[in-house]
Amino acid sequence: MTGEHYDIEGLAVPRDMEQLHDLLEQASTEHPHIPASDVMMFETAVMELANNVVEHGRPVGQVAWRFSLEVSADALTARLADSGEEYAGWDAAASHDMPGEMAESGRGLPLASAVLDELDYRRDGASNVWTMVRRWQA
Repeated sequence: MTGEHYDIEGLAVPRDMEQLHDLLEQASTEHPHIPASDVMMFETAVMELANNVVEHGRPVGQVAWRFSLEVSADALTARLADSGEEYAGWDAAASHDMPGEMAESGRGLPLASAVLDELDYRRDGASNVWTMVRRWQA
């Protein structure tokens, strides 16, 4: 089965997060072979990372993003690219350790990493690019 692609673009602002949720719901509905638990875990990771872009992207309210999703027979693969400033914390966050229970932030990347089979970040020109993969048994 060749993968089916879904794409949306928007600004990293709270109101555009609903578009992202709707796209994930559409893909899930159109592909009932995807186990519900895998859809839920993948959506959790995607929304955590997208919310980080909304919350921390600079300049505030001006960060454009593009989300692309590929659905294949045994995996969901997404790429979230944004025009914000470079994320300098990837090296420190690469361990994906959950912060202490009293920490008020810092759980998004460890949570996403825990529910994904692959999570990668790279700077590509003027864009931050996050790649996320969740596999299941086909």
